[in-house]
Amino acid sequence: MRTKLFFDGGCRPNPGPIECAVVLKGVTYYRHDHGDGTNSDAEWMAAIQALEVAAQYGERDIVLLGDSTLVVTQANGTARCRTITLEAHRSKFAELARGFEAVRIRHIGRAQNLAGIALARLHPR
Repeated sequence: MRTKLFFDGGCRPNPGPIECAVVLKGVTYYRHDHGDGTNSDAEWMAAIQALEVAAQYGERDIVLLGDSTLVVTQANGTARCRTITLEAHRSKFAELARGFEAVRIRHIGRAQNLAGIALARLHPR
């Protein structure tokens, strides 16, 4: 059975400290120890974290759902990584993805991204 994981990353300010969230089966996993970077770095770190969480819980057939068009298109190979840093993120993602039977990554709207909602709750306005 395919398992859904939601992922989102961000930094405040941009660039700045990276924070990520992954939601698996209703449980949110946060990370705040990725150092500094851009929003693109943060989104990639969140996608990588989603693979790590899935592996930790023994998931084998997964679909990652995120609101970053950049990460989704680069991970799917439909867009180029235009910097060495983005290519390094994509390479790490691809290396981790090989450990699964199936990995799909799809774009969803911000309002549907449970991980994005979880991150937003950390910073009430």
